[in-house]
Amino acid sequence: MDTLVQNKPAVTKDVFPLLGTDYLEFYVGNAKQSAMYYQATFGFNWIAYLGPETGHRDRVSYVLQQDKIRLVLTSSLLPDTEIANHVALHGDGVKVLALWVDDAEWSFKTAIKNGAKEATPFKVLKDDDGVVKMGSIHTYGDTIHTFIERKDYKGVFMPGYQERKSVFPIEPVGLMYVDHCVGNVELGDMNKWVKFYQDVMGFNLLITFDDNDISTEYTALMSKVVSNGNGYVKFPINEPAKGLKKSQIEEYLDFYKSAGVQHIAVATDNIIDTVTKLRARGVDFLYVPEVYYDDVIERVGHIDEDLEVLKSLNVLIDRDDDGYLLQLFTKPVQDRPTVFFEIIQRKGAKSFGKGNFKALFEAIEREQELRGTL
Repeated sequence: MDTLVQNKPAVTKDVFPLLGTDYLEFYVGNAKQSAMYYQATFGFNWIAYLGPETGHRDRVSYVLQQDKIRLVLTSSLLPDTEIANHVALHGDGVKVLALWVDDAEWSFKTAIKNGAKEATPFKVLKDDDGVVKMGSIHTYGDTIHTFIERKDYKGVFMPGYQERKSVFPIEPVGLMYVDHCVGNVELGDMNKWVKFYQDVMGFNLLITFDDNDISTEYTALMSKVVSNGNGYVKFPINEPAKGLKKSQIEEYLDFYKSAGVQHIAVATDNIIDTVTKLRARGVDFLYVPEVYYDDVIERVGHIDEDLEVLKSLNVLIDRDDDGYLLQLFTKPVQDRPTVFFEIIQRKGAKSFGKGNFKALFEAIEREQELRGTL
């Protein structure tokens, strides 16, 4: 089983050890069709399956993997279940942010002791391939964190799942690992959830952005970024700020009907190749006007890539003290304007693209205007 960590950053004291993001589980209306989408467009391989054929008559789950990123797509087979109700309320969305740990029992019990609320009790799953240990806690909205220990497991995913292979040729697009996951919360709740991560899992506050940092003529938001001690897991948390019109955070909350995961940033080491392939397969990205590139080199300095190529792909550029980054955001990947993906390549930079916030916001506002929700 591949380890699920990014390139190792400088380590600080880690009071709540996490090894990385283990998987992201989406509750969706049609897991089979969603799995086809992520295979055909994003280049994920189908690796495991759970459903009636494996003895589970109430749901199906498709497990997809690309390098160190695992997605689990789950649908209910019955009309009145937690999964079905979640999809009815939120649409397709992230239910589980699973965190890979060395000791799931200690992690779960420590989180509960530190003030977290139990979502599912600690349990041990076994089959011929070994043992997986897990337990879950609630976080913002209906999202949960599941602590996963799999050091004594040799199977494809976990007990209850059977190995599967994609039924058509899959070409990966170069996605490597989860860089960060962003949560949108209601007005006034950002500091509450920052404190939750600090108190429950010993996260550090990395960066604070206020409405002066992230705003346009019409809308604004506030954001704080928390990270575990070794930097493997980073969660920016956004809340709305006052503006002349409805912000992207308010639109998300209106359609998702609660706090939840706004976007998942996935890393590549060649964003030009990755985005070229994704665009060729029909993935929609936010549009950034050509004027953005008029002074971008003056702002960020030297970059290794051809600016004209980045411009043709609409890739955004930013720099911090450690280097620069390249990033681009998809449009929502389901009908509701909620969850989307960020493609990011870090060339030394450790920040979150502060210099691109205005361009990003204006791009989202153009989409909001088309939907009549600005």
